[in-house]
Amino acid sequence: MQKAELLQGNDACVRGALAAGCRFFAGYPITPASEIAHGMARELPPLDGTFIQMEDEIASMGAVIGASLAGAKAMTGTSGPGFSLMQEHISYASIAEVPCVIIDVMRGGPSTGVPTHLAQGDVMQARWGAHGDHPMIVLAPSSVEECFRLTVEAFNLSEKYRTPVVILTDEVIAHMREKVILPSADEIKIFDRRKPTQPPEWFVPYRDPGTGVPPMPAFGEGYRYHVSGLVHDEMGYPTTRADEVDPFIQRLFHKISRDFDKLQWGEEYYTDDSTLDIVAFGSVARAAQRAVKQARERGMKVGLLKLQVLYPFMRRKVTKLMRNSPTILVPEINMGQISREVKRVNQGKCKVETLNKVAHETMTPQEILDKIGEIYA
Repeated sequence: MQKAELLQGNDACVRGALAAGCRFFAGYPITPASEIAHGMARELPPLDGTFIQMEDEIASMGAVIGASLAGAKAMTGTSGPGFSLMQEHISYASIAEVPCVIIDVMRGGPSTGVPTHLAQGDVMQARWGAHGDHPMIVLAPSSVEECFRLTVEAFNLSEKYRTPVVILTDEVIAHMREKVILPSADEIKIFDRRKPTQPPEWFVPYRDPGTGVPPMPAFGEGYRYHVSGLVHDEMGYPTTRADEVDPFIQRLFHKISRDFDKLQWGEEYYTDDSTLDIVAFGSVARAAQRAVKQARERGMKVGLLKLQVLYPFMRRKVTKLMRNSPTILVPEINMGQISREVKRVNQGKCKVETLNKVAHETMTPQEILDKIGEIYA
């Protein structure tokens, strides 16, 4: 039987990465994500893993890409300013189809902002920060247990789809401590990248095997293939031919969108009979859960959808709420980044209310409850 532990959110991310098989970390210390680097520096060497403190976040992401191409499950951790610096290499990893995991512990911005306080202002950057057309998978824990579990899932998704996966936490989730009981190793499902089965001389590195995800050998295993940031043909060489460019970009999207239903991760509370539903993520979802319970005690039929996947955006679950509820409330610690996604899905189906806080302070249950009261008044 697994024992209960008092664990911090950042440490849970470390434990999740190691449980998923991560054996390479390159990063640069930055508040409020530094505990992730500290933990990986401590835990990787005894597992024959590698930790490298790089000179900056640009180099960190480059090292992660290189390690993944060499066959390692690789990760980096940062906060908003460092995440900005990583965007070019995230774009590169997307087009080269290199599995990797990036944890962004959000803090106040813009720029250096408020380094030691929380915010949720990196939502749009996580999806749209890297240039060009490409899909992104973005996960958002709201508890210490979810920090562990969603980090494991981030590695599984990155390996399954050959793509970067971003984990968005915030300062509160990263630094709070909760009692958790983590699963044993034999209870954790691990997905490893698919390897080619044909001999090296028959290998076509970017040919679609029918799943949208080509098999991926590690450098040094006898398979030769070209890795480029340019749009490439099935052999990996640059191309500008429309009949090769279009199918390639379409495949990058389709390999994830074909499994859209499998990425609708979220938890619903009291949504069966609700007339007002809240959509929230991260630390705000925790406050919203308490506010919903208090509202119910006062006779208000309020429900909650707690998002665990931010992208691909969970439009089907949100649309389901909109069919039954005349009003959706989106509280978040930014100027309205998830609410924009909710409004895009809404298309006039119901009324969308927002509650935005940008003072880089925790959003409290009372603040959400007060907003609920205004809507019901």
